[in-house]
Amino acid sequence: MAEEVELKLALPQELRRALSRHPLLVAAQEMPARRLVNVYFDTPQQELRARGVALRLRRQAGHWLQTVKCAGLAAGGLSARPEWEQPYGGRFDFDAIDDRRLARWLARRHLEGRLQPVFSTVFRRRTWRIEREHGAALLAMFDEGLVRCGERTSPIRELELELVEGEPAELFAVASELAATLPLKPEPLSKAQRGYLLASGPRAPQRARTTAPLVDAHTGLAEALRRILRCLLAELQANEAGAAEGTDPEYVHRMRVALRRLRGLFRIFAPLLPAAGAAGLLPRLRELARTLGTARDWDILSEEILAPVLAGFPADRRLADLGRVAAERRSLAHAAVAHALADPGYGRLLIDLGALACDRSLDALASSPDALPEFAGRSLERLRRRTLARAKRADVADAASLHRLRIAIKRWRYAIEFFAPLQPGHAVQARLRRLTRLQRDLGALHDLVNAATPLELCAGEDPALREAVALAGGWHGPHHRRILQRLPKAIDKLVSSERG
Repeated sequence: MAEEVELKLALPQELRRALSRHPLLVAAQEMPARRLVNVYFDTPQQELRARGVALRLRRQAGHWLQTVKCAGLAAGGLSARPEWEQPYGGRFDFDAIDDRRLARWLARRHLEGRLQPVFSTVFRRRTWRIEREHGAALLAMFDEGLVRCGERTSPIRELELELVEGEPAELFAVASELAATLPLKPEPLSKAQRGYLLASGPRAPQRARTTAPLVDAHTGLAEALRRILRCLLAELQANEAGAAEGTDPEYVHRMRVALRRLRGLFRIFAPLLPAAGAAGLLPRLRELARTLGTARDWDILSEEILAPVLAGFPADRRLADLGRVAAERRSLAHAAVAHALADPGYGRLLIDLGALACDRSLDALASSPDALPEFAGRSLERLRRRTLARAKRADVADAASLHRLRIAIKRWRYAIEFFAPLQPGHAVQARLRRLTRLQRDLGALHDLVNAATPLELCAGEDPALREAVALAGGWHGPHHRRILQRLPKAIDKLVSSERG
């Protein structure tokens, strides 16, 4: 078994020549270009795909080569996957697979006679070998061609950095050098994943919410940080295409949550991180969060503040005009999101986040006397005390104090989710339910209060639009009062549940 460790980077078509002229590649050893033809196989039920297995035949030097790849580490364009290659003799042969669990699974599926072509890829590959310091080496492979499934096609245009010798951090170091002058962005999808998406037919981007990272009492501090960071990076990128498309507000919301959780992670691990690590990333994360936050505010204003009022008064022209003005501003905010995600700076941010997860200086944390349970316990207790202090000082007549409590609850909740496997299950879930309920009410109140400024911005000095704003405020007034009435009891309940 071999392990393929590579970093995939997307590159705009018009810059392929600029790539080959980059000093890093000019100084590297270029190998002869090749045309590669690949056919991917699966059962009619796509059982291999469901298992995270890719089965490929590649035409090479007049012969076919069989390759089996398994799901492995995949985040931020970086993948580390086991693979098995062997000549293809006219029938699929899995005897060389030395992973017992996979070998048993393949044997039980009785795949002989059930495998069929699903899609193919055809592309031209240019390859450079890059020698690095301390004996490290990697291949830079630029692929350009097509994924094909029947009459449907999808372009391939990506740079793969494949590790030959050394550590994965070298891949990000090279990517960072290239991205300093080229608009590269980590590509989270493999060619096989894109082929399966093509085979599934046209569809909207899939919303993605990543499951909780797997940590336990035996996970080292460095490994826990890496797992959570990669998990959040995958969540961020999984919602990127939908957020850029701008037709479904949920993608922007989930990208924003991923960014908040990333910032929360860096706050928790701040004392242990390399000095330049999180410090250089946090301002860039905040800037992206502001752009997404503006779009999210307009989404809430349109869908949760104005939409129910418009539904209640469908013939009111003042409300309809106000809704149109808000829709125009919402469209501009989403255009700003698409621009930010297409900006080269976003690609560099993703590369730097991936590089931090591979930073070997984090390994020093493994020898720290702080075992993960103790570190998590101290972090959670600090956030708990801060939240309870905010709760005790909260005043329903003071919107700023309620906002501070809402932020404290979010940060505590994210930390609980990070370290959930280290805590008693029932107690954790009960605490999360209490926090989520209170956060929901505080969030709804914040949205209602926060809507005043953009509504006034939409109305300007127009008397009819200002009347529409007043009508919307009156519509939501009872809901606003109900939240204010139940908040004191909910806050007291949180404080009392945490006593002792």
